[in-house]
Amino acid sequence: MAATATAPAPGAGPVRFDTKIAVLLREDLATWQRLNVTAFLVSGLGSAFPEVIGEPYEDGDGVRCLSMFRQPVLVFEGTKETLTAAHARVLSRSLPRAVFTGDLFATGNDRDNRAAVRAVRTADLDLVGLAVYGPKNAVDKVLKGARMHP
Repeated sequence: MAATATAPAPGAGPVRFDTKIAVLLREDLATWQRLNVTAFLVSGLGSAFPEVIGEPYEDGDGVRCLSMFRQPVLVFEGTKETLTAAHARVLSRSLPRAVFTGDLFATGNDRDNRAAVRAVRTADLDLVGLAVYGPKNAVDKVLKGARMHP
């Protein structure tokens, strides 16, 4: 799924993408949890979809910095029920996704994180976060009922 951008003439306006990167967080998370969950969820997208990564940055002195996503990451929030419904929709559409469950707050490493998710059936996951990437219309349908994070 290649992210394509429509680039206007220089100075003519913003670049538009036909894909969307979105994160949906459960509304009852503490601030530190929201930030942690968001960081973990989006970390997998660049390795799975290298086309979402832009060119490296460089400051005015020529000091290079790492590449980042080339398009915005939109962050939404919703109830536990909103997350459960969005997860069902993302699965039914076979869209690329990452999940973060409440159990992961009690683990301290990647191996235990994966084991904690693997130990729970799909319908029983205690979802606190979901990241999705795909065509804008499909992602918008997955996020139905969610609201932009304040």
